[in-house]
Amino acid sequence: MGPLAGIKIVEFTGIGPGPMCAMLLADLGATVLRVDRPEPSDLGLQRDPRTDLLLRNRPAAALDLKSPQGRELALRVVERADALIEGFRPGVMERLGLGPEECLARNPRLVYGRVTGWGQEGPLAHAAGHDINYISLAGALHAFGRRGQPPTPPLNLIGDFAGGALYLALGIVCGILDAKRSGQGQVVDAAMVDGAASLMTAFHGLVAAGLATHERGTNHLDTGAHFYNVYECADGRWISIAPIEGKFYAELLRRLDIDPATMPPQMDRAQWPDAQARLAALFKTRTRDEWCALLEGTDACFAPVLTTDEAPSHPHNVARRTYVEIDEITQPAPAPRFSRTVPNPPGPPEPPRRGEKALAALAQWLEPAEIAELRAAGTLG
Repeated sequence: MGPLAGIKIVEFTGIGPGPMCAMLLADLGATVLRVDRPEPSDLGLQRDPRTDLLLRNRPAAALDLKSPQGRELALRVVERADALIEGFRPGVMERLGLGPEECLARNPRLVYGRVTGWGQEGPLAHAAGHDINYISLAGALHAFGRRGQPPTPPLNLIGDFAGGALYLALGIVCGILDAKRSGQGQVVDAAMVDGAASLMTAFHGLVAAGLATHERGTNHLDTGAHFYNVYECADGRWISIAPIEGKFYAELLRRLDIDPATMPPQMDRAQWPDAQARLAALFKTRTRDEWCALLEGTDACFAPVLTTDEAPSHPHNVARRTYVEIDEITQPAPAPRFSRTVPNPPGPPEPPRRGEKALAALAQWLEPAEIAELRAAGTLG
């Protein structure tokens, strides 16, 4: 089930954007096999495997890719794949004998998806880094934060997941579509710095038009405007408002019982700080729930600021089944939605299988005779 049913993808497990991309594709119906390391990666994160949610919905086989047997088995799996995902530093897969040249020689239709921070070439290509570094170089991090405050990292959503995983997923799907037409595979080079830069396209246009500046906290969408901001309530919780359009702004003022004549013109930037102070004082007079009762569901462009614990129980998210529970862990459901090719519910993360148990993970990829051959040879230990 799902729009990607019948598509087979082999994932060489890394961290961050690679697993996120594989999860997205598996959630939408692709058959994905995780080829994991014999030893877990070192991120200093010890946790219940059930909570490693990016690894959901696909089996894993632990292979020693440095051994001839492990490398050959990986190539046999690649022969059956429509696409491959890897997120190592440039050159690592080549040194393992699993680079694009070797894999495309075995499978000319393969879409070889690579995700890195800096890209496959360039002065920084071989340097270590993380999300915060990549979005810094792309000009994105500088834009996040309040006026007079340091740049504020937006978790690792912009580099790892939006600029990396989503762009890689799009590239892989595009590559598969082309391969079905042309019969030829190719390499997809998804660099997080490129993806983050692409995400900033609209902001570049605003700056070029003179409608935005590089000073944080002074623009329409970066907390500079009183009408696009978050405000603390009487109970210490927060709400968000975003009535950018004039008719929605008028609706907010009406519901707040504010006479428009007592407020400065909405787009007068010089008076935004004073207007913001007035709204801040007003919103602190009631609790978040009281503001929800007054504003939620109206054209005032309002929403409560929820925690990850609160979001799953909000009535709107409940109605849309935005969250699911898998193996007693509440987590976001697959997205986006499809009217006809509805994906199956995702399965829980699975630990990498070793030795004989790894053969079960390989059952959808290898013929029974090949499985018997591997068992007889003791290839998987």
